Amino acid sequence: MAFKNPFPTVDIIIENMAGIVLIERANPPFGWAIPGGFVDYGESLEDAARREALEETGLKIELLGQFHTYSDPSRDARQHNISTVFIAKADGIPKAGSDAKQAQVFITLPQPLVFDHAKILEDYFQWLKNGRSERIQIKP
Repeated sequence: MAFKNPFPTVDIIIENMAGIVLIERANPPFGWAIPGGFVDYGESLEDAARREALEETGLKIELLGQFHTYSDPSRDARQHNISTVFIAKADGIPKAGSDAKQAQVFITLPQPLVFDHAKILEDYFQWLKNGRSERIQIKP
């Protein structure tokens, strides 16, 4: 029997000025997304987050911490990806790069959001509302 493992990914909620940075994807699935991507072999999650943020937004980020890991096998229709989500901050104006068509700062979320990013951002905004102090409570 051959084993098949899920793929590790990172997503980064980048706090910038008065909003958060999102990218418009240049590749399917099309829509808006939290910047992120696959972890390379031999790379830490933290290094992957910094690299992906820079590649997709042109921003050098300061990681503030891990937010939560999302592992629902259906979160990405292409394959089973497990994403560790980080919260980071950055200054400057984002510029699309890599597989991003656009990179912008948002106060009101654009549509459509791809993958499970609407859920991730809903959890994030609830966490902010609770004063950033409580552990995130995920409902199955």
